[in-house]
Amino acid sequence: MDNLTQVLYQYIPSKRKTTPSGWISFNSPCCIHNGYTKDSRGRGGINVSSDIISFHCFNCGFKCSWQQGNTLSKKFQNFLKWLTVPDDVINALVFNFLKNKDLKNNKNLQILLPDFTTIDLPEEFQQLDKSIASHNSAIEYLTKRNLNLQDNKFYISTKTDLRNRIIIPFYYKQKLSGYTARSINNKKPKYITNSQPGFVFNLDNQIRNNFIILCEGPIDALLVQGISILGSNISSQQLALINSLNKKIILVPDRDKAGSKLLKHALENAWYVSMPHWSRDITDIAEAVDKYGKLLTLYSIFKYKEQNELKIKLGAKKWFL
Repeated sequence: MDNLTQVLYQYIPSKRKTTPSGWISFNSPCCIHNGYTKDSRGRGGINVSSDIISFHCFNCGFKCSWQQGNTLSKKFQNFLKWLTVPDDVINALVFNFLKNKDLKNNKNLQILLPDFTTIDLPEEFQQLDKSIASHNSAIEYLTKRNLNLQDNKFYISTKTDLRNRIIIPFYYKQKLSGYTARSINNKKPKYITNSQPGFVFNLDNQIRNNFIILCEGPIDALLVQGISILGSNISSQQLALINSLNKKIILVPDRDKAGSKLLKHALENAWYVSMPHWSRDITDIAEAVDKYGKLLTLYSIFKYKEQNELKIKLGAKKWFL
């Protein structure tokens, strides 16, 4: 309740009035979304009591409310979104209510999924082509990483500070939403990424998969035809997007301290975790593929997948270096 109240007071317009009965009036944000002209007469009103929050627009008639013990309805989530509350903040509120009020089995629960703006690749990006001599070093790097031009679209940049990098485009529903550029000569930073909040790499290629391998890095994901969260931190938007697939998720964390943080999310979301019996010098999927090959790496991931919480925690003691 307190968190939701704080969010509301942060995002409702600063130009507002409070009545003696406790209603706060301001220009309603919902009208233009419901086929009405923009409110400029303070026709929206919100009332916050000890156990219920109600909003009513006296211009377009939109209403929504939240009561102590419930999660946020789709209408209330839309209201927050129209107030320009970020999606990740809204999702955090929903997850918090789930955790505190034990509503995990609520079939009416709806999470706001992130929206991604479609972008264009810069003109200086060139798709890798074996017939172009200047692309040879980039193609050699792909080969070294056990990838080829059929695995994905790959680009290089001819003019910007992204030279000497493999550029991997990001697609969502077949539309370009960003990209990452991986150094081919170990220049730091290893990755330079242009990504939108909540993005999960390689989702478009998971339609026919019943099990989905979740990795940290995009190259790891390409090697096992999985998905990547582009790092070791996972946002509520990414969680919502992954869980919206309604597939069986197998997390393969990197063998470091950062990767260990992901186990919490796997346990909370009833995902599988795979920590194969790879040699101690193997720290991630890419290194496993380099040593064992793609087929054996995939086989080991599926063989050692585990969903039992106790077994996962015991396995983590041996897995993380």
